[in-house]
Amino acid sequence: MLSLKSGLSAFLTLFLLGQSVAAHAELPDFTTLVEAAAPAVVNISTTQKVPDQVAGNAQSGIPDLEGLPPGFREFFERNLPQQQPRSPQGRQQQRGAQSLGSGFIISPDGYVLTNNHVVSGADEIIVRLSDRSELKAKLIGADPRTDVALLKVEGKNLPVVKIGKSEELKVGAWVLAIGSPFGFDHSATAGIVSAKGRSLPNESYVPFIQTDVAINPGNSGGPLFNLNGEVIGINSQIFTRSGGFMGLSFAIPMDVAMDVANQLKTDGKVSRGWLGVVIQEVNKDLAESFGLDKPAGALVAQVMEDGPAAKGGLQVGDVILSLNGQPIIMSADLPHLVGRMKAGAKAELEVIREGSRKKLELTVGNLPAEDGEVAANGGGESAVERNSNRMGVKVAELSADERKSLDLKGGVVIKEVQDGPAALIGLRPGDVITHLNNQAIDSAKTFTQVAQALPKNRSVSMRVLREGRASFITFKLSE
Repeated sequence: MLSLKSGLSAFLTLFLLGQSVAAHAELPDFTTLVEAAAPAVVNISTTQKVPDQVAGNAQSGIPDLEGLPPGFREFFERNLPQQQPRSPQGRQQQRGAQSLGSGFIISPDGYVLTNNHVVSGADEIIVRLSDRSELKAKLIGADPRTDVALLKVEGKNLPVVKIGKSEELKVGAWVLAIGSPFGFDHSATAGIVSAKGRSLPNESYVPFIQTDVAINPGNSGGPLFNLNGEVIGINSQIFTRSGGFMGLSFAIPMDVAMDVANQLKTDGKVSRGWLGVVIQEVNKDLAESFGLDKPAGALVAQVMEDGPAAKGGLQVGDVILSLNGQPIIMSADLPHLVGRMKAGAKAELEVIREGSRKKLELTVGNLPAEDGEVAANGGGESAVERNSNRMGVKVAELSADERKSLDLKGGVVIKEVQDGPAALIGLRPGDVITHLNNQAIDSAKTFTQVAQALPKNRSVSMRVLREGRASFITFKLSE
């Protein structure tokens, strides 16, 4: 019996050891990748002249970011200038505020990709190669919307990275980053792809790659490699509460970056497709109110006057389900797809309108250089107030000037919010209601009639303009 137990124990030990060895053998070895790719990764430093009196107030070193509110931020930090004395004559001096980031060479003749925020505002850009040689770089062009910048250094037969296709990347795949976190050149960190197509606040045109690769200040602009040694992304942002790595890193897909780089190289600027709409996510309640089987698509909350969408017949309340056959699952999918289209291209949209599917064809426009401002609500007092106790609001007609300033044919303005559903969903005086339960509101009388006929215990949608910005909200009446 003893020998049997000993035999079983030995067998289990060998089995577990074998499992451990097998698991260890399956882990990737990045040594060959790093040896081949590292020479094409560069360190980027910049100098920006600032007045002496401004620089003199700064403290040197890495700032303490503890206590800042959480959120997405550009994680590149500038190294503040060291204290320097004034000249003996007492003249105000100009000093260089230096910053530090990463980049990579994409062509043998010296084109370099990095982040826009690494070189933004720089008076001088220095690229340091893996052999410690330094070259002055010229900014060919930059695109703040994607945070991509294209540089050029003078050189021949420079080492280059291999460019991969980010669209072929799969969640769970191993990836490796090389960069200069906190100034430590050519640091390699590895992890996996956590998600694809992530949308970040104020970043409408980039479907970010999310990874758990350790990315820190100084990694900005550096490459993200797949196991084949191909660059499939540019490390750009992190989510952090401390200022350092917390397991959420975001990279610009290489397909997007190369499209931007080619446009910058050819034209010096980037052109994007534009529909001229304000959209929002379709949640469960909105899906129910619009008669959808499940939450999906992009809900059109606002259509810009004389924009491509308006000319193509797209209407407020339409839910866009697909663009040129590509499904719109999340609302953020739409600007990603439209932004990569060229002005003048044809776009076929499948939409849900009043419960029925329709197909629309429109011509994509060119995204304006700067986003236009939407007119704000004037809040006039000209109309006679009416009351709908069921909703718990007092509403008034919009004046002709208010309708003109808001580009509306109808709608009512809330004058007073009482106890009731309106207060519970956060409506407030000055809000303008243009649609209720998928019906256009052209007067206070129409609003009262529609409000009185609202169904019970079912999601109801309402389109509201607040300070000129439109969105759909949902609520349920339980009475």
